Amino acid sequence: MALKERKKVEEGAPTWMITFSDLMTQLVVFFVLLFSFSVLNQQKFQRFIASYQGMGILDGGVSPIVETEAAPLDYPEVETPEEAAALARAREMMETYQTVKNFLTESGLNSMVEVRYEEQGIALDIKERILFDSGKADLKPEARRLLDKLAELLSRIPNEVRVEGYTDNRPIHTMEFPSNWELSTARAARVVRYFIEEHRLKPERFVAIGYGEYRPLYPNDTPEHMAENRRVVLMIGVGGRNGN
Repeated sequence: MALKERKKVEEGAPTWMITFSDLMTQLVVFFVLLFSFSVLNQQKFQRFIASYQGMGILDGGVSPIVETEAAPLDYPEVETPEEAAALARAREMMETYQTVKNFLTESGLNSMVEVRYEEQGIALDIKERILFDSGKADLKPEARRLLDKLAELLSRIPNEVRVEGYTDNRPIHTMEFPSNWELSTARAARVVRYFIEEHRLKPERFVAIGYGEYRPLYPNDTPEHMAENRRVVLMIGVGGRNGN
């Protein structure tokens, strides 16, 4: 049986033609590949070439490098100044968020402080009931313990911090606080003063702002929503001016 098959090969094309045809097939595939790259942009083509240099078939290797999303190749990106700045800000925001999140977890503060991304930076949301009594701007004893821990966090990062005070829409008319504007601003300023006076954090890092009732998280239609709207937010700035 083996002799018959050998005769068929010898009677047909020479054996070297098999190798030659394989080579031609590979060349055709190669030129098809080049043609497909002709419709891609130049940057992608350069990335493809770079993936082979020094480690693939263009330098005598036996196989190309297969690029996967799990292990992307390390090549320099061509970016505009605006793109570079946006990328740097995004990286800083993610790193700052992770630093804050890890600190809150390690300190057992997750139930007292909510952290989230905002356009301006990383927001630490503290509910009013933890810091102040209703209608007051004097820090409660438990508020001081919480701010002591947060001061430790702020001492580790150089970012500017904007302390924002918010209230619900119930009106207030007292000698000390004629409106919610004064109440919310006084609460924000009291938190800033505590960080500066008790923990010697640099004053130029801080800004105190009162928004009163005018930027609620929820409609003031239930006691639960009103409680959510009464809050103090520490906004850790990202990508702007930082203090040291």
